[in-house]
Amino acid sequence: MEQAGQQGRGAAGPEEGREAACPEEVREAAEQGPGDGLSGEEGASVEPAGPGGGEMAVSEGGAPAGLAVWRRGKRRGDRDAAKGKGKLPEGRSGKDPGEHREEWRLRDQLPSRHRDRCLEKYWESAQERYRVRVGKRRAKRAKQVVGDRVEWKYPPERKAGWLWRPEKVESEEEEKEEGKEEEEEACRRKSSPLEVQQQQLRRPTVRFSTCLRSPRLSQLRLSCCLSGTSAINELAKMGDPDLLEVLAEEGEKVNKHIDYSFQMSESLSSRETSFLINEETMFQKNQQSKDSIFFRDGIRQIDFVLSYVDDVKKDSELKAERRKEFETNLRKTGLELEIEDKRDSEDGRTYFVKIHAPWEVLVTYAEVLGIKMPIKESDIPRPKHTPISYVLGPVRLPLSVKYPHPEYFTAQFSRHRQELFLIEDQATFFPSSSRNRIVYYILSRCPFGIEDGKKRFGIERLLNSNTYSSAYPLHDGQYWKPSEPPNPTNERYTLHQNWARFSYFYKEQPLDLIKNYYGEKIGIYFVFLGFYTEMLFFAAVVGLACFIYGLLSMEHNTSSTEICDPEIGGQMIMCPLCDQVCDYWRLNSTCLASKFSHLFDNESTVFFAIFMGIWVTLFLEFWKQRQARLEYEWDLVDFEEEQQQLQLRPEFEAMCKHRKLNAVTKEMEPYMPLYTRIPWYFLSGATVTLWMSLVVTSMVAVIVYRLSVFATFASFMESDASLKQVKSFLTPQITTSLTGSCLNFIVILILNFFYEKISAWITKMEIPRTYQEYESSLTLKMFLFQFVNFYSSCFYVAFFKGKFVGYPGKYTYLFNEWRSEECDPGGCLIELTTQLTIIMTGKQIFGNIKEAIYPLALNWWRRRKARTNSEKLYSRWEQDHDLESFGPLGLFYEYLETVTQFGFVTLFVASFPLAPLLALINNIVEIRVDAWKLTTQYRRTVASKAHSIGVWQDILYGMAVLSVATNAFIVAFTSDIIPRLVYYYAYSTNATQPMTGYVNNSLSVFLIADFPNHTAPSEKRDFITCRYRDYRYPPDDENKYFHNMQFWHVLAAKMTFIIVMEHVVFLVKFLLAWMIPDVPKDVVERIKREKLMTIKILHDFELNKLKENLGINSNEFAKHVMIEENKAQLAKSTL
Repeated sequence: MEQAGQQGRGAAGPEEGREAACPEEVREAAEQGPGDGLSGEEGASVEPAGPGGGEMAVSEGGAPAGLAVWRRGKRRGDRDAAKGKGKLPEGRSGKDPGEHREEWRLRDQLPSRHRDRCLEKYWESAQERYRVRVGKRRAKRAKQVVGDRVEWKYPPERKAGWLWRPEKVESEEEEKEEGKEEEEEACRRKSSPLEVQQQQLRRPTVRFSTCLRSPRLSQLRLSCCLSGTSAINELAKMGDPDLLEVLAEEGEKVNKHIDYSFQMSESLSSRETSFLINEETMFQKNQQSKDSIFFRDGIRQIDFVLSYVDDVKKDSELKAERRKEFETNLRKTGLELEIEDKRDSEDGRTYFVKIHAPWEVLVTYAEVLGIKMPIKESDIPRPKHTPISYVLGPVRLPLSVKYPHPEYFTAQFSRHRQELFLIEDQATFFPSSSRNRIVYYILSRCPFGIEDGKKRFGIERLLNSNTYSSAYPLHDGQYWKPSEPPNPTNERYTLHQNWARFSYFYKEQPLDLIKNYYGEKIGIYFVFLGFYTEMLFFAAVVGLACFIYGLLSMEHNTSSTEICDPEIGGQMIMCPLCDQVCDYWRLNSTCLASKFSHLFDNESTVFFAIFMGIWVTLFLEFWKQRQARLEYEWDLVDFEEEQQQLQLRPEFEAMCKHRKLNAVTKEMEPYMPLYTRIPWYFLSGATVTLWMSLVVTSMVAVIVYRLSVFATFASFMESDASLKQVKSFLTPQITTSLTGSCLNFIVILILNFFYEKISAWITKMEIPRTYQEYESSLTLKMFLFQFVNFYSSCFYVAFFKGKFVGYPGKYTYLFNEWRSEECDPGGCLIELTTQLTIIMTGKQIFGNIKEAIYPLALNWWRRRKARTNSEKLYSRWEQDHDLESFGPLGLFYEYLETVTQFGFVTLFVASFPLAPLLALINNIVEIRVDAWKLTTQYRRTVASKAHSIGVWQDILYGMAVLSVATNAFIVAFTSDIIPRLVYYYAYSTNATQPMTGYVNNSLSVFLIADFPNHTAPSEKRDFITCRYRDYRYPPDDENKYFHNMQFWHVLAAKMTFIIVMEHVVFLVKFLLAWMIPDVPKDVVERIKREKLMTIKILHDFELNKLKENLGINSNEFAKHVMIEENKAQLAKSTL
């Protein structure tokens, strides 16, 4: 370690003052500059660094950059002198390399301040001359030099193809001469101890291809490289995680240099590292744009960023070793890494590893992942605007935002047929979403060592063990301003301006732009949410119309009029609602409650229930059409789920000890026997059952609360004279229902918070084989629990409350202590409406506040802990590092929230026609909140593909079928519409006003003397009977207190209504599903056209390639084909 420190100090130079001028030798060397003689990729990728040596670039040949520059300059000068182009510089006239090495040795013996000042001047002037010369050379080849002035058409950073620069070589003859002289120098270089010492400090450059980059030596090793590279690429096609081991032997030489660089960044403490990296010569962030998404050279784009904190706690050495091995293997795969020291970070303690995927890696893994790329611009016109689209003009986005790119015919990318694809610029051919997807694919399968006898790999495991603190792709730039010229187009800014602003709530979404930036999986979620919101508009309009009808007919409702009439409702004495404590009460005390009940319990309720049964069918059928159109527009028609969803999870591969022959591929693959999973399956099932039982228990506890508190509310309101006015609209039933619903909502949120953590842990312990199995298992657990958690209280009020009460003198009791709850005289529908409104509205408000405030607060706290609070003062990767992570399950919870809301809108909508309107308002806000948080508060997610909403679509179908039954039962058993219809048609005696007398008919009579002693009120009254809601014989009948015939008539009518409604709605559902095709006709035609054109383009390409390979003239080839066809036809005719 001490030796390494001395070497680093020798390279970096001491830190004393710099006062003296440079010696003559150094001044002569500086005049030559590092740009002379640089050719090919050496000239393009090596840029002089500071004298500290922290970024000391080294040429491919192995010599340090400074010495290589001097030698190349000397050779160039010697050749120029020999050709008569000029005389040798004064400093080189008669000196051989040995003398120059002596000068470098003497230069090291200078006082530290003289040597440091000298090196500083040398490198500053060298960097400037390097940029000027390379810039002029590029501009000259592009014919953009006018005199000494360079007129750039494009900035140098945006120049395409940094991996392939044949134009940098000035002439083939000079290149060959330099190659020969470099080989001669290589022999002499071995014996130089100074060069050996400096060679160890060079930064290694590792490519994916095992062939040498230099065009001079590529022909010598072409045969040996082709076989090795083809084998490697075939392993990459199969997604083999052992690909890196195949490269181990190829990378032995590279490892020697990588090990030393890791010792500097990992093994040494920060105190030791400071000797190796001079603080004044490290990379200065103020020299690069804060929004730059490139490496320091300004050319290589940052595709992914890893961050870690080099702590001194336990396991620090193990974590450092893991990082070293992991990053070594990443370099072996061809990824290029650049590490930012922690002293350059804003908090002073975080390292950042920037990752770039070069062209060789991109083309290889694009073929592995089956990514489709454009081959020809599509000639199929976009759908024409319909007349209604002109009416919707204000909600439309500009075409440049709605369609940011033209449509293309595409084909799966193949690196062997690159000429087929429209590759105008290698730097921008693959979009950033595809680039980060490819890099993440490599990261998730890259090994980092063997622990406990098992091979460990994958970035997720390193994140879980805190070896790395985060891994994320970069945003394009700031969301509040467009990018500056060196950076590509800032799509994040475009999304924020046209999508993530609340003032654009009425605008359509830029779906293609969302897909291009975040990937198809997130894009299809926003398509679904937008389509669901559009369909909710029609349901909301009809529901609002039903509510307005109830509001207008409320004053003319006969039942409410009779209840509020002092001569009718005021004379009806009702039986006590609880034992002993509660007193008798008059029916007109519930006047206001009966009017509110009529708002949602009227004739339009039946119509709206049937309408919603048809609406949900139309929604699902039209969504299938929208999804099919989306598959065509986003080029997902031939997307196979196994490309991503059916890929083996790295955790599964790591845990598997067995292998099994795949019957389809005939290859050995990881296999886990069923008996090893059975214990986890039992634990999973038991856990879900336990938590569902916990939900039911909590619901029973809330019911007990309502029963125990009801008597308190009733006695309190009766005794307190100041609450007489409040009693008119806040009855004991309503008060108990409100407080019970609020308490139930709080319990739901608490249980939901803990269950989310447990279900995710249990699903991991099951070790699902594929990503699809993992998501399906987690979805099943979460949805079952959410269904019971959110809907159980609504099911209780709708189908159980007030149905098994008994009658006065023979009430039913819960646990033999609390008397069962009764419904209001107007029915339980108003209580179901209250319960549904509180839970649905509360969940939506709480969810939106949590989604907006939670990431905002966390991001603010992270910036507060940094040295500065302003995002404008630190680098692009640090800004994104301080954002909240969306997480792999972020989209899962968004779907879960939407499907839960869908259940509220469909399952209980007959009791609350305004539910679609509340859902519509919430979704309009939800779209902008989700857009805002993804664009401004969350790190960019890794792009992933999906062609549908997956298992959620099956859940929606199941809920749609269930909703028909629940709404039919709500109308029949919870609403009062069926008893009113039975009375209207069978028992009414008034021909002019048929509903007159309905209230009196629906209430039975009970004799107060028949009350048991433990249930009757303590105070005596002067009346002898009371009324209760039921259809029973009066006390003077021989069958007293038994159900009368009207009860059975009403029950039969309810069952008949349920059967008729279900059959009618299901018949309409099946007819609509049969009539509406899953794929629109125009989409089918477009798909056929695109397939035909793609096949034709591929055929023409292969045919032309075959002609070129065979060297056949096109006319002769056509004549030969014609002759063969004629022979075949002649043979057929003779047969």
